[in-house]
Formats: sequence, C-alpha cells, structure tokens
Amino acid sequence: MSYLGMSQHIDFDNLPDPNIRFELLELIGEGTYGEVYGAMDHHTGNQVAIKVMENIGENLEEIEEEYLILRDLSLHPNLPAFHGIFFKKAGKQEEDQVWIVMELCERGSVTDLVQALIRRGQRLTEPQLAYILKETIDALSYLHENRCMHRDIKGHNILLTDQGNIKLVDYGVSSHLASTWGRRNTSVGTPYWMAPEVIACEQQLDYSYDVRCDVWSLGITAIELADGEPPLSEIHPMRALFQIPRNPPPTLDRPVEWSFELNDFIAECLIKDFEQRPGSKELLQHPFIKAVPNNPEEIRLQLILLQDDLKKRNQLVQKQPETTIKGGALKADRKTKRTPLWMDDLACLEKLSEEVIVDHLHRRYLTDQIYTYMGDILIAVNPFKEIDVYGETESQLLSLAGVTATISDYL
Repeated sequence: MSYLGMSQHIDFDNLPDPNIRFELLELIGEGTYGEVYGAMDHHTGNQVAIKVMENIGENLEEIEEEYLILRDLSLHPNLPAFHGIFFKKAGKQEEDQVWIVMELCERGSVTDLVQALIRRGQRLTEPQLAYILKETIDALSYLHENRCMHRDIKGHNILLTDQGNIKLVDYGVSSHLASTWGRRNTSVGTPYWMAPEVIACEQQLDYSYDVRCDVWSLGITAIELADGEPPLSEIHPMRALFQIPRNPPPTLDRPVEWSFELNDFIAECLIKDFEQRPGSKELLQHPFIKAVPNNPEEIRLQLILLQDDLKKRNQLVQKQPETTIKGGALKADRKTKRTPLWMDDLACLEKLSEEVIVDHLHRRYLTDQIYTYMGDILIAVNPFKEIDVYGETESQLLSLAGVTATISDYL
C-alpha cells in the first residue's frame, strides 16, 4: 500500500532503504513510540543511534515532529546530530518501519546514572546537577526561540555522550508553534513531570498553555536528579495526574540537605501559575545555573569517571520509560495501544450527573477497571469473571506504598 499523501512533510514512498547502509547492533533504549538501537553506518564507519518506529499511520504525528525538529534544529550542541530518515518496507503495512538516524549518546540517560549512584549510597554533587540542568536549559531556550515546545522533559530524555556532553532527545510529543509564546491545548507528556496547566487541558477544553510547561517539567527533573525519583512516583500515574493540580508545588525530599540556591531554583520552576513562571532564558540567569563554569570540562570528566566506575561494577541498570499520556489516553510502551484515561475518582469530574457517573463507571468496567472512588467511598462493580488484580506484584507494591496506596495501585 502506498503512503502517498499521508504526510505533508515526509514522502515515505521515496525514502531510501536503510538495509544497505546500516546494521543494527544492540537495543539501547525503548520509548513509548519506538525502539532505539546502536548501529553501524557502513558509509562512514561510525556508530549511530537509530530510532525504529512502526505503525506509521497511528504514530504519524510523533514521526513528523521527531523528524522536523531533528532536521531543522539539530545543529545545536545540546541536540543530537541528525543523519537522515529511512523507510524499511515489510510484508504487512503495520510492520513497515521508519528509521530516524542520529548521533549516538553512548553513556545513556542521566536517570540511569542517578539511580545507580543512589543504589550505592551516593548522589550527584550540586555542580554536576547544575551542569546537567544548564545544558538542558540551553537546549530548551533554543527550542523555544525557534517556536517549539518539547513537552516531555525528564531525566530519561537527557543523555550523556562519550565526552560527557548533554543531549536533549525524544521529540515525538513536541509541538511547533505559530509564535514564541504560542499556545497549545493538548494534554500530553509523562504524568509525574506534567505541568498543572497541561493536565488541566484534559478537563477544561477552553484552557491552554505555552512553552513554560517545559520549565515546570525541568523543575520536576531537578528533583528527580537529586532524589532519584520524581514527586508522587510511588502512586499510579493516573492518580498523580489528579494530585498535581491540587497539591502545593513539590520540593526536594530533604530540602535542608541541599543549598538555598538549588531549592530556590526548583521553587522558581514550580510556580503553579504559569503566567508567573519564568521562561527558559530567564532561568539561565539564576544563581544556581550561573555558578556553572564557562569551561565545565572538570565536571564532564567527573561524570565520565562515575559512569565508567558504575559500568565496570555492573551497577548500571537501564530504567524502563514511564507511561505517557496524549489525547486523554495512557500509553505504556510502543507495543500497547493507547488506553483511554478514565478517572478513578468520580469526585474529580468537572460535571456530575447520574448519566455522567453511570457512563464513567461503564467505560471503566469495559476496561476491567472494576473499582472506582467517589471521594472516600469505594464503588465496586461485579465483573462476573476472574481478573488478575491481586497478584504478587500488586501485593508488594501496596506493602511498600503504605498509606499512600490508592485503588489505582491495584489496577
């Protein structure tokens, strides 16, 4: 089947075949919309990273955004270099593949580095943390100046190169804007890192947000890199979506263990009213960020040595990416279909009526979600079949979660 006319930006039928030029070597990462492989480019003799995306029709918007941003903006030092887009034909159309080829970031994500350090009782120093954040802000400022918002800032999307440089990746849910302060109203991102105004768009259809949603996500990322996990990570991502707009701005787990400057930087990023939140360019003037030396070679070397030591001791474990949300649906990984996002607490619904409540319960029931809150009241609907919601994994999760457990953790 031809892809003629499917995309205004990509002529799939005339893209080159990657098989002659590239050889996939190893799987180095898996995102919501594709797998990433280390590969050999036989034309240049260099190793590259290749993002392999299937189900082209279903993932067209994500493929286009990734391609356009890398094609147009990848010359920035904090974005991966772009080496081309290719099309691999398969027997079935749903198995056709788009290969997006880019610079290989050999040292993986800063999330993997941080979590490995924490497992052995260490953490990043503040200068190291400031360096990672500054380089990420440089990338963000460049995107924002070029009328793009990233919409999925998190540690998993901040990578280290072999030389200790920082690269911001994964532009599948990014968005091009008509102007620098243009707005969007799609609720999209990874729940724990999503800004309150982005979450609000799911229920308030007249609501919108601008590029400062990335600043909120950066603040959450700062907490993630300091503490090892983002706030609310102990609860189900769907539950987090309902807590973030209602809770006060989060802070570091133990603020007194960190400097005033870092705490203040996070507080600036996590101003709930995004109209009062600073833009990415303003953040470059914050004392915590300005303390990064003009030549951070020593910090890069420290990160390289840390990562080498962790790898040598086999202490680096690649973390699976978190569930993402787009258009009111959750997507756990590239192989799963988007799951409609039905609230597990009816009290959170904007409009309540008998018809709305029954419809909501029915839709949850159809996806085997038989438990629903109404405030402190738990409603159970008999499924008339056995549902595996009380397995060993769920039991362990609840025993660890303690009083923070919600019915979402069972499902």
